Amino acid sequence: MPTSFSPSVCIDAVFENQSKSDAIAAVASAGISAFEFWGWWDKDMDELLAAKSSHGMEIAACCTKFISLVDPATREDYLAGLSESIEAAQKLGTKTLISQVGDFRPGVSREEQHQCLVDGLKEAASALEAADVTLVIEPLNELVDHAGYYLIRSDEAFDIIDEVGSSHVKVVYDIYHQQISEGHLIKNIVPNIDKIGHFHAAGNPGRHELTRGEIHYPSVFQAIRETGYTGYVGLEYWPVDDAVAGLKEVGGWFA
Repeated sequence: MPTSFSPSVCIDAVFENQSKSDAIAAVASAGISAFEFWGWWDKDMDELLAAKSSHGMEIAACCTKFISLVDPATREDYLAGLSESIEAAQKLGTKTLISQVGDFRPGVSREEQHQCLVDGLKEAASALEAADVTLVIEPLNELVDHAGYYLIRSDEAFDIIDEVGSSHVKVVYDIYHQQISEGHLIKNIVPNIDKIGHFHAAGNPGRHELTRGEIHYPSVFQAIRETGYTGYVGLEYWPVDDAVAGLKEVGGWFA
């Protein structure tokens, strides 16, 4: 983990049409020293590690396998996928795995699905603690991007973290998604900062550069910095203008 609030670049989004080696080189050229991506299983890990080493970079995060946590029938598959992902994280040298939780199950009460999610994460916690890897669960918006997804609001996500009770299970707070889902970004982030293990950021509307749209990111980032948070914020967006120039501009906010 970094020793200060620092940016990371999601190469699958910002540089989606480039090779991973070229994408990592572009991140480095923007003066940013960390990158992240979604699935590890569809990438050449040797290529990632070679580019990481060549440019003196860190891997901030990647995802675990996309298996539902709100369905008890898939829990063993989730835990098996997590075990593989922990092994991959250790090879890659990253301490953070991002997890989605699955879609809402029609006909099943929200309370039952909530408890299933908590129970699954409790089972996952011992392996995460033994490996010193943190799993961060991600609330997403259902209005624009993820219709049918289970976990929408940050308050439920934070309740889940309290119920699981492990320092290695936290939330990835996606500022873009939560602006759509609930707003009140600073009000919700600051008192819950100890439950947040990673951030994502994009402009809203459009999911483009942070300088586009209604979110005043300098104010949000200053509020996060004042909490003493020393993790990463993943820049996860699809650029409209020159990607490297945009990263250099936002990277300056962290100087």
